[in-house]
Amino acid sequence: MQFRFGDHVLDVARRELRRSGEPITLEPQVFDLLVHLIRNRDRVVTKDDLLASVWSGRIVSESTLTSRINSARKAIGDSGEAQRLIRTSPRKGIRFVGDVTTDAPAADQPLMPRDRPSIAVLAFDNLSGDREQEYFADGIVEEIITGLSRIKWLFVISRNSTFIYKGKPIDAKTVGRELGVRYVLEGSVRRSGDHVRVAGQLIETETATQVWADRYDGTLGDIFTLQDELTMSVIGAVEPTLRKAEVERARRKRPDNLDAYDLFLRALPFAMTAMPDHADKALHLLEQAIRLEPDYALAHGFIAWCHEQRYLRGGLHAETREAARSHAHSAITVGNDDAMALAMGGFVIAVMERDYLTALDAIDRALALSPSSALAFGFSSIVRAWMGDTTTAIGHAGMGIRLSPYDPMIYLPYVGLAYAHFFAGDWAAAANAARKASQANPRFSVPCYLLTAALIRLGCISEATSSAGRVVELQPGFTVSGLVSGNITVPERMDVLADALRQAGLPE
Repeated sequence: MQFRFGDHVLDVARRELRRSGEPITLEPQVFDLLVHLIRNRDRVVTKDDLLASVWSGRIVSESTLTSRINSARKAIGDSGEAQRLIRTSPRKGIRFVGDVTTDAPAADQPLMPRDRPSIAVLAFDNLSGDREQEYFADGIVEEIITGLSRIKWLFVISRNSTFIYKGKPIDAKTVGRELGVRYVLEGSVRRSGDHVRVAGQLIETETATQVWADRYDGTLGDIFTLQDELTMSVIGAVEPTLRKAEVERARRKRPDNLDAYDLFLRALPFAMTAMPDHADKALHLLEQAIRLEPDYALAHGFIAWCHEQRYLRGGLHAETREAARSHAHSAITVGNDDAMALAMGGFVIAVMERDYLTALDAIDRALALSPSSALAFGFSSIVRAWMGDTTTAIGHAGMGIRLSPYDPMIYLPYVGLAYAHFFAGDWAAAANAARKASQANPRFSVPCYLLTAALIRLGCISEATSSAGRVVELQPGFTVSGLVSGNITVPERMDVLADALRQAGLPE
């Protein structure tokens, strides 16, 4: 069997190869693994080599590595038993032994944007007038590329391919055509004395429409710390912006032309309200997604979260709890390299099982994979507040808020902040955080009851009574005993919260 690869296609890391004239579409890591084997087919590739080239030096489990190798074999019609194309050398590594020819596409045959979101980060312009500052601008871009690459659902073009445009006048549409990407991130760095300003803009390539732009300022102290801070700020803003743009794109697609990813995107606006009536609408779409892709980790994570919402705020039904638990464990099992799936699965396990050890292990792995994930910081802050780890909860909430101030899910770190301050007895800070959570997600009942309880403790009875009415409006079946039965924290902390809610007149 002969495989055909275009060198130009490999250079821009397309997720497609061809076998006997037919395209094979692969997951990003499986593709990267297979391409690395093919490019190095004259030698045995070691485990360390694969970790360096495919996982950027990140440590991954043996099961993950084996799973990706098996997926690569399956995609090209091979198996671990046959080993006709990918052969294992015991205690040495693996080698690709199939026949390969290479060809380049015609110059007038542009690459088409992928089915999944893809982005090229171009070299930032150095506006300092000092060529010695070039390394600083390039360093920020490299860190942004590395950080974006950790976002599982996003495909990021390598630096080697994007830096060919450095110093050349180029437009986003051309880059999109030539690299086959849906989005381009471009920017500039200006340094004046000890002051540094980084500006960036995100452009949708098909229409050359700007979907996000911002600028960040810092003062040089430790240059590497500043570089990290600027990088995380850019990534924290770009991720939710891309997610929102992708949701809008999915809405425009015909219903008869939806794949698992499109179904997932259509479910997001319903799932993100964190309320059971919308969770039902999200589940209808998410369950279709996993029927198409049974190992879709992030879909499992959101299904688990939707069932958690239905359990805590839609009646404490045992079958709903079991569904939440099952999908949460699926999310962290098949999504061990997906930060969002790990964070969501871990959070649901914390709520449904009170297994904080497993929950925080998953959430901390999510933060290790993607240190700019505001979602992971938000879930971490809530769980740690329930555990009584106020200092970490407040710190992680602050990170989530700072990283992604415009994220529609920013209410999560604010909820974590409200819980942490309330359990620490700082009623004013708890009320302030709860108000901001409600402003970010007006349909969510949790910040409303946290605000109600904080206002009672502050002696603001009239305002607390009004807030209590809003709780019942959002969650008609709300009862204090139901909240207590949810068992989200130890009795001594829950008693303080429950007593305040009773004083506000909420039903027992």
